[in-house]
Amino acid sequence: MSSGLILGIESSCDETAAAVVERGARTLSSVVASQIATHLRYGGVVPELASREHLRAIVRVVRAALAAAGVKLADLDAIAGTSGPGLAGALLVGITYAKALAFAQGLPLIAVNHLEGHIHAVLLQERQALSSMSNGEASVELPDTQALALVVSGGHTHLYLAQPGDGSWHYSLIGRTLDDAAGEAYDKVAKLLGLGYPGGPWIDALARFGDPHAVPFAFAQIKSKAHLGGKPPRTKAATTAPIATLDPRFLFSFSGIKTAVLRYVELHSLRAEATARIPRMLAVARLPQTKDEALALCPQSTLDLIASFQHAVVGDLMKKTFAAAESLDAERILVTGGVAANRELRDRFTAEATRQGIQIAFPTLALSTDNAAMIAAAAWPRFVAGQFAEPELSANPSLALS
Repeated sequence: MSSGLILGIESSCDETAAAVVERGARTLSSVVASQIATHLRYGGVVPELASREHLRAIVRVVRAALAAAGVKLADLDAIAGTSGPGLAGALLVGITYAKALAFAQGLPLIAVNHLEGHIHAVLLQERQALSSMSNGEASVELPDTQALALVVSGGHTHLYLAQPGDGSWHYSLIGRTLDDAAGEAYDKVAKLLGLGYPGGPWIDALARFGDPHAVPFAFAQIKSKAHLGGKPPRTKAATTAPIATLDPRFLFSFSGIKTAVLRYVELHSLRAEATARIPRMLAVARLPQTKDEALALCPQSTLDLIASFQHAVVGDLMKKTFAAAESLDAERILVTGGVAANRELRDRFTAEATRQGIQIAFPTLALSTDNAAMIAAAAWPRFVAGQFAEPELSANPSLALS
């Protein structure tokens, strides 16, 4: 009899993670080894260092996940690993280890797209809620309704139409970023202002003490570019459909606002003050909780700049997501990824969804950032459908979700 247990392994960027999930609905364990301390001094992820840290952590993290779940490798039905998109070296560590375990145990290997994993982080939470309402019955089914999914993180800003069918899920790309992801813009603006890394939590914590209308940031309308001839533009995002097939109303671009913040800092001579503040920021052990703590780190003018930046970014994400939902007649929206942990984003998206009568769901804060529970959850429908990876599977840094 099938145990329904899948071991998920995630190593696409700077977190080494492993988790055991039962039938895509009940998390038995979820272990994450973060590399923030390693990359802190650089203000961003260094790919080579990330790969080395994954090599150091992968064995102990998987063992810890199995121990926390109270299971052995022999109890598993399958092993799932993130095959892409992400950093090539980082992905190779996780997928190679997953292949080795699967081969040694004679278990099927399931390749999971990292973006699909983020979408299933929300679905996992919904399944767990239904399971708890069903007296712990793990085999639960979600309503057979499509959803518009916004995956917004440090490496991705994508809109997908997620549709269940034939026991599995199917995804259609609706929109994407043409350059920086929203989370990447957060990190770069935070670094520019002398804030800590990762930048998202710092900006979100400080933004509530500033005036969001102090600096009038705006996003230009993105238009189709005839000179591309239907070819995809140069982008750091995953390889996806040619831009000519996407509606320009649902395309994102965050490089402009990042440059606008730089120009504002230079114009108002904030750079020297920010540089002098870096030692103080590195010495702070926690995010500011009061206005006095915020002002001890930043003058009011910087707090206003931070609040205005976040207000503009969240507004652009919200405008295009709800426009896509209206265009597609989507009855519910899933917001997931690291930036989905942002307080203002959750508040404003929830308020707008309530106003428009659209269902909206977010993952828990722990499931918003990279984790392996979402990988194991996304693997369950593939296990049921018999969609197993070939022996020659390798990492694909530009893997598309479609």
